[in-house]
Amino acid sequence: MDTIYLHHPIEANTLKKRPTVLALGYFDGVHIGHQRVIKTACIEAGKRGLEVAVMTFHPHPKEVLRKQTEPMRYLTPLPLKEKKIEALGVDTLYVVTFTKEFASLTPQQFVDDYIIALDVKHVVAGFDFTYGALGKGTMETLTFHSRNKFDQTTVKKVEQDDVKISSTKIRELLDEGKVDEISFYLGEPYQIYGTVIDGDKRGRTIGFPTANVEPKDHVKIPKTGVYAVSFFVNGKEYNGVCNVGFKPTFHSDATAPSIEVNIFDFDESIYGSNVAVSFLRRIRAEKKFNQVDELITQIQKDKEEAIEYFAEKSI
Repeated sequence: MDTIYLHHPIEANTLKKRPTVLALGYFDGVHIGHQRVIKTACIEAGKRGLEVAVMTFHPHPKEVLRKQTEPMRYLTPLPLKEKKIEALGVDTLYVVTFTKEFASLTPQQFVDDYIIALDVKHVVAGFDFTYGALGKGTMETLTFHSRNKFDQTTVKKVEQDDVKISSTKIRELLDEGKVDEISFYLGEPYQIYGTVIDGDKRGRTIGFPTANVEPKDHVKIPKTGVYAVSFFVNGKEYNGVCNVGFKPTFHSDATAPSIEVNIFDFDESIYGSNVAVSFLRRIRAEKKFNQVDELITQIQKDKEEAIEYFAEKSI
């Protein structure tokens, strides 16, 4: 897959343009609804004998257009989004740099410069996709703005148990710690990527050594608590139990949650390694213990519950 970064004002004449079917959307999460849009574009491209392209935007429009009290947290940071889109069989990914100048384009200007100028023959997007200043362009107005240069397919709302599959819903589940429900919307467990860094090494002193994972690219972290997780390192998968939180038993001034994984049946040095953590089930909320012995007893219970979960899962 070719990834092409577009900046406003676009210079389409500098690109190696090919007639394409284009899927449009922000696609944070590349969840089941997003996959439906992209797969529909692939089907339409196959019918027409054309290549399929996806257009997404970065950074998130909220980062540019709204005052943020803290950084935007992504379900799929751009490198992961690119990887997931490529896996769907896409030929070209356009990443449009989202700026205030780009956001001020009229709907017609957007269509002229970012669809027609790229030789798009067919557009596929979700029913709620909007474009142009203030989101005034919709899938209903796209036919008018197309200047008869392309046609379109609108993908209807995709639901799970009468609930719309959306990035917003997945974020809500993460905020509630309901990671076991996310696969129904995302199509797979929620996963974060990061690097193993030096921690305070307290885990090894109480019999539960942990890998301290520093997340990458402003990824969204699940609600604080203890989770059963899968841990991926050096091409291998391991089971484990993960604490997301502020370690209140030992710290009272932490400002950001840490991610620490006790990896089962593992005894290797992996400092500096790139890893992935898949969150499968929340075991309990984070809590402060008065004595370290109480914490050790609880961690052992957490580990036993996680082991039982994996045993049931494998049946």
